[in-house]
Formats: sequence, C-alpha cells, structure tokens
Amino acid sequence: MPTSISRARFTTDAVLAGVFAVLCLPFAALGGWPDFVVLAAFTAALVVRRRAPAWSLGIAWGAALLQMTMLRDLQLYDAAVLGVLYSTAAHGGRVLKWLGLASAGVGALLATGYLAVVKPLLDDAGFVGAGDPFSTVLLSAVLFVASIAVLVLAWTTGLLVRAVRDTREVRRREETATRERALVEYRYAVEQERNRIARDMHDVVAHSLAVVIAQADGARFAAPTRPEAGIEALDTIAGVARGALGDVRMLLAELRHHEAGTPQPVLDDLGELLEQVRAAGLDVRFTEAGERRQLGTGHQIAVYRIVQEGLTNALRHGDGSEPVVVDFAWDASGVELEVVNAMHSDSASAEPHTIRHGIPGMRERAQLAGGSLSAEAGDDGRFRLRARVPIQPGSTA
Repeated sequence: MPTSISRARFTTDAVLAGVFAVLCLPFAALGGWPDFVVLAAFTAALVVRRRAPAWSLGIAWGAALLQMTMLRDLQLYDAAVLGVLYSTAAHGGRVLKWLGLASAGVGALLATGYLAVVKPLLDDAGFVGAGDPFSTVLLSAVLFVASIAVLVLAWTTGLLVRAVRDTREVRRREETATRERALVEYRYAVEQERNRIARDMHDVVAHSLAVVIAQADGARFAAPTRPEAGIEALDTIAGVARGALGDVRMLLAELRHHEAGTPQPVLDDLGELLEQVRAAGLDVRFTEAGERRQLGTGHQIAVYRIVQEGLTNALRHGDGSEPVVVDFAWDASGVELEVVNAMHSDSASAEPHTIRHGIPGMRERAQLAGGSLSAEAGDDGRFRLRARVPIQPGSTA
C-alpha cells in the first residue's frame, strides 16, 4: 500500500535516484543494453522507496533476478539494493519490515551462489582458484558473510532510524498531551475562581440592594416633613447604586444561587489576615504609602483575596526563614500592591510551565476589577506578585 508522503520528499527521492543513475551510467554503458534495463529498474525502485516500499522491494527483486538471468556481472547499480532494504525497515509496515530482513538473507544466498558458482561454471569468469573445491567453498563463505553483513547492516540502519522517528513522535504526542492537560487545568482553575467571585458578588449586590431599599423607604416617609433628609437619602442611593453597578460589571460568570452567603472581607480585615499568617510562622512586613482611597466593596474583596493568595503561596512555596514584604502604594487612581517573598533554593529548578491554580485566579480577580496582575520569579531568588486595582468612581466602602 502506498505511503502518504509530501510532494517535496517524493521529489527529493526522484532527484537522488536520478543522480544515482547518472553515476552508474558509465559503468552500465560498458555492459550494453541489458545493464541499462537493470539500471532503469533499480532507479525506479529508488524513486518509490518511501512512497511505496512494497513496490520498491518487488521492483528491486525483479531487477536482481533479471540481472542474474541475463548473466550480467556485479555492477555499481547493485548498491540500490541497500537503499531499498533500508526503506523496508524505515518506512514499511510490520510485515514488509520483516520481509526486508528475509530478503537480505535470501539475497545474500542467491548472490553467493550466482557469483561463486553459476558465473564461474557458465563463462569461466569466477574467482581466482575457483577450480579448487576448497578455494571455492572458502571464497563462497567469505562472499556470503560479506554480502549478508552489508545487506543486514542497511536493513538495521533503517530500523534504527525508524525507532528514533517513533520515539520523537511519541515524545511530541506526550508534549501535546501535556500542553492540553495544562490548558484544561488552567481553564478549570479560572472557572473555579469565577465561581468564587460569583459568590462574592452575590453578597455585594445583596448588600447594596438592601441599602438602596432601606434608604428609599426612609426617604419616602421623610420627604413630606423633612425634604433635606430625602435629598441625603437620594445621594446615598446614587452612590451605593454606582458602586453596585461597578461590581456587577465585574461579573463574567452566571451568579450562583441557593448558596449561603458569608461576610466578605474588606481592607479593614487585612490586619487580621496578616496576624494569622504571622502566627503561622511567616515574618510579614507590611508597608503602606500614600493616602488610602475609597474602594468599592468588590474592589476591596479583590485586593484582600490577592494579598491572601500571595501570602498563601509564600507560606507554601517560599522560604519561611526570610521575611515577606507586603507593600501598598496609593495614588489618586487606585492602589498598587506588591507581595515579595524569597524562594526555596530548589524552586528555580521547578518546571516553568507548571500552572498553579492561585495565579490564574488572582489575575482573573484583578482583571474583573479593571486592573492587572503580574507574577514572576526574579534572578535574585525572590518571587514578586504585583497587582493594580483602580478606584471605581462613586463607590462606597
């Protein structure tokens, strides 16, 4: 059965076969037209050796038998047999591969009998000393060993090339499977984090709506007697609504219902978080620069969760004997936070493509809050987590 190969490879085989024919042409010219016929057959076998290895082996056998039938001498074009045997092992199927090995053994026997026995008997053009039976047997043995060694060597070379090619293909498939598995893990991590964000947003929206409803009811009852109280309530409603709108825009996944809500952390809870981590044995050094700005509830949750995940990573994967620096830098547009921890000495040798669930989750939170996040290991042996969370206009804490 023909093997599917590219046109470029088939063209290469044809060109190489043509070059081989040109090199053998002067030697074939010394023998006459029968050698031209055999040379043409061997050339055709080389042309299709990768596209149709079975046909190539059959054509080569036909050319060899034709050569012996016409009692032609050993020629340079007989080297084409080596290329054909190589291709049966390198490109043939399971049956053809072993047929190539069998052909090497049978071909060595036929070549030995033809060159050591048939030719000397028919045209007295055999080896020197062919009339001596002992010399004939000795030379036949030497010729057989040499023939089978060369033929089997060509077949074995093809088998080794096939093994190397199969090994590379297996490695390529394993790498592809690893990349696909890593992608699935990444998507799973992002989906899990989005579900957690959905639960957080559920509480944010519920709290905001409760405030809006309470203020609206108060304004409705106070408006006839205290108009100024109604105006203040409307201002509060507007601020809460704007903050809730910003939080809703952060929601990319469908809100999950029927789950019990729990109080969500805000910036004021960072102190308790740092104390918990310190109690776990980590030396956390917190610094804050600039005037703290007002962040919406969803943005505060994002900042808290990013710091929490950064400290968790430092606790699990960092060098606990070194301090961890948590730095907040406030400006008019938001806050830029950084968590820096020392890595273990063996962390640098860890696989760079390993995806931890925390990093995609933190990045997702930062992006949903309208900010950004980066995490990288520096040459100084420290892991740096940087995030930017902007201020949501009109938000309330």
